[in-house]
Amino acid sequence: MTDTPETQTTAPKRPRRFIAGAVCPKCSEMDRTVMYTNDDGDEVRECISCGYSQTSKEQAQEEANSLATELTTRVTPVDGKALLDEDVKPLKILGLDDSDS
Repeated sequence: MTDTPETQTTAPKRPRRFIAGAVCPKCSEMDRTVMYTNDDGDEVRECISCGYSQTSKEQAQEEANSLATELTTRVTPVDGKALLDEDVKPLKILGLDDSDS
């Protein structure tokens, strides 16, 4: 059997790997997500149940956007300081004085 020019120029198919424990963000199915590298060299995750797919670049951009819209809560630092409820006071542990050392 001889190789034709067509078979010599086709790139080998990239293997798809299942990601154990991964949950699809669209259909919420567990263990139905595969990961592979596309022709552009980007890593892609794809759900084999619903067809949802996302490149690593799209995922990074989505995460950057979600960080910009983070909700302010009492535990979210604002200007480097944690917000405390007015009726909450910091805990002081007795017996741990610096004067004992």
